[in-house]
Amino acid sequence: MRTPTLAPTTATATTPPAPAALGPVKTRRRPVLIIASVAALLLSALGGVWLWTAATSSVEVVVAKAAVPRGAVIAAGDLMVARVSLDPAVASIPASEVSTVVGQRAALDISAGGLLTPDAIAPETVPAKGETVVGLSLVDGMLPAIPLKTGDDVRVVQTPGAQGQVGEVSPVTIAAKVVAVTRSQDGQFALVDLLVSADAAPDLAARAATGKVAVVLDSRER
Repeated sequence: MRTPTLAPTTATATTPPAPAALGPVKTRRRPVLIIASVAALLLSALGGVWLWTAATSSVEVVVAKAAVPRGAVIAAGDLMVARVSLDPAVASIPASEVSTVVGQRAALDISAGGLLTPDAIAPETVPAKGETVVGLSLVDGMLPAIPLKTGDDVRVVQTPGAQGQVGEVSPVTIAAKVVAVTRSQDGQFALVDLLVSADAAPDLAARAATGKVAVVLDSRER
């Protein structure tokens, strides 16, 4: 008896189900970092705007390279040009007009690095019409220990005669304005140039020649 031949059976492999697809992982940003980033962007933008504004609003103006006392003649070496940012309401002298400032007089004390304004200069010449400059040679004690400055208001006072006695009559005084002050080469005398009216000049020169005069400084308040 023949044993029946069985057909081979094919095993079917069972495929496990694929895992479910995972969605993107959500990252949680800290609010502090977000605020910091926004603030940094805003600051960067504001800085750019400020730099652009400063560059476009700056102008070249005349400034003092060295200090210039009131009443002194302004020389070319006293000036320089600088680019600055100015409010339109602030008066200044454009760099293109620097040559017009040379040779004029300082109407007030100008500090080094200070901005020159139209009010800081005066076109007057010294001596002007009707005025005269008289020079005095004074020993120490015949003028204040406080250094005299160009433009100071002073009075020249006649001092007592040879006997050194002060009379009952008030001494003669002559009002003047300081033009320049230097020292003699040996340093023993102060050489003071004073601006007075043309009428007072002969009297002052005659009294100064006697050596019997002193200079007193009046108030500097304006």
